[in-house]
Parts: sequence; structure tokens; C-alpha cells
Amino acid sequence: MQSDPFSLIMIAWLIKTTLQFSTPLVLTALGGMYSEKSGIVNIGLEGMMLIGAFSAVAATYFTDNPWMGILVSVIAGGALAAVHAIITVKLKGNHIVSGTGVILFATGFTTLMLEVIWGQRGVSEQVTPVPQLTIPGLSEIPFIGDIFGSLSPIVYMMFFAVIISWVVMYKTPFGLRVRAAGEDPSTLDAAGVNVETVRIIGVIISGCLAGLGGAYLSIGYGSRFGKLMTSGRGFIALAALIFGGWSPIGSFLAGTFFGFLEALDSFIQLTIPALAPYNNFIQMIPYILVVIALAGIGRSRPPKAVGVPYEKEMRA
Repeated sequence: MQSDPFSLIMIAWLIKTTLQFSTPLVLTALGGMYSEKSGIVNIGLEGMMLIGAFSAVAATYFTDNPWMGILVSVIAGGALAAVHAIITVKLKGNHIVSGTGVILFATGFTTLMLEVIWGQRGVSEQVTPVPQLTIPGLSEIPFIGDIFGSLSPIVYMMFFAVIISWVVMYKTPFGLRVRAAGEDPSTLDAAGVNVETVRIIGVIISGCLAGLGGAYLSIGYGSRFGKLMTSGRGFIALAALIFGGWSPIGSFLAGTFFGFLEALDSFIQLTIPALAPYNNFIQMIPYILVVIALAGIGRSRPPKAVGVPYEKEMRA
């Protein structure tokens, strides 16, 4: 029995769309992993994504170079994360309050700058998006070519980031220090490693990856910035991090699952109009799972020292 070509095309479209929707979630979840593995709660990922999305478009608008937009988005996300790191690590501030402040700042700043730069509050002008990456010969392969024949380079960066993060976290001295900072910082300090430095670096990395995730939304998948365009994806990424057990592979799988749910919504609208009235339920699923994850239901165990300020004089 031969497969229906239309069915194969739609399945390929669903897989490709899943990858596209998953990319910002996975990148941001990986960023959250570096922060929380080091002991710093980072609910500000939403704000870091938003500032990355805006910075990517603004830099592309002024330079007409989307690659410069990607670079600036990573720097902007890292800079905002550095503020969160200073407040939580150096000043021993409350992690939740600081993360909320990051989100509020990013929301207000990007809304203001939309009006300053483009004279409007809703969306920016269209800019040059990151060109799609076409792998020679791959697009000619049936089914596989429909999925991977032409994708944003940031999608491939996402796969690369997952692999690199696994290697860094479990096969390098730096990864060991990050994990120790979140599990038993006193032991890390006793070994002569500055716990605060490790935590600050972990938080900054989280902002850089979240900024890249935001850039994908604005110039990787789209070509302009819209007010509040992250639409809660930072919180979904945080849930993916928790469901994934604070690990690179787990974050990838959970982020892909959430991306699949978002793609499934679009798939149903295109192929099964009769189920369109139930789309709202499908759209609710990621947010329901976010609530479940943030409530701590499940087997995921966070790092022991996450959210706990470290003081040298408190060592045993």
C-alpha cells in the first residue's frame, strides 16, 4: 500500500513547524538550566527573551544586517541577565522579585522604544530576516527535504546548543563547578573556587541563550518586533526546564513537546476545521502544564541550593 503523498507532506509540515516553534523554547530552557544549576532562580527569562527579540530587530533595522541583530540580541539578553545576577548574587536580593523586575523592565523598555524608534506602539517596521539555510542536496530528498531542506540557521544553532550544553555541563570542569554551585556551594568554595563568580557566569549565559531565543521569534521566524511578542514563552521554557529535570536533553525533549502542542494547534486549523472549536483547549495545555510544573508536581528535583544566597561565613 502506497502512502498518500498529501499525508506525508502534512506530516513533514507538522514536524518542521514543531521544530520552528520549539527552537525559542529549547534555547531559553537551556539558558535557564545554566542559571538554576548554579543556584539562581531565573523567572526573568521572559524578559530576557523579549529584550533579545527587540534588540535583534533594532540592530537589524539600523545596520540592515540580521547577523548583527543576532549578535546584539545575545549581548542584550546577557546584559539584562547580568543585572539579575548582581541583584541576586552580589546584593543577595530575592530571586523572584528580581526576575519579576526584569520582566517589567523589558516590557516597559521595549514598548517605549517601539514608539521612540518607529513612532508606533504595536509593531516595528519590517526588517531583513535571517536568511534560511538550505543544505545542498538535502532539499531533494523526499520527506526529509520537506523538513530540513530549508530552515532558519537558529534552528540548527538550537541543536548545536543542546549538544554543547551537555558536553559543558557533564564533561568539563566548568560544568562541574556550575553543578556544585547549585548543589553544595560550600564544597566548591572549600576547593578554592569563587561561588559568586560561577553563579554570575551561569546567569549571564542564561540571558545570552534567552536573547537568542527571542531573536529567533523576531528575525528568525518573523521579520519584525511586536509588543509583548514572547507571549509567555519564557514561562513555558521554564516549565520545560523543570519537566526536563534541569538537564540539556530533558529540556530539549520537553521544549519540543511544548512546540509540538503549538504546532498541533496550527495543524488542526489547516486540516481538520471541524475541530477548530476545540483549539482553545489545545492552546491551554502548555499553560496548564506550566502551572503543574511550577507547583512542583512530578519527580523533578531542583538543585539543592537553588534560590539560597551563599555566605562564606555560613559554611560548616
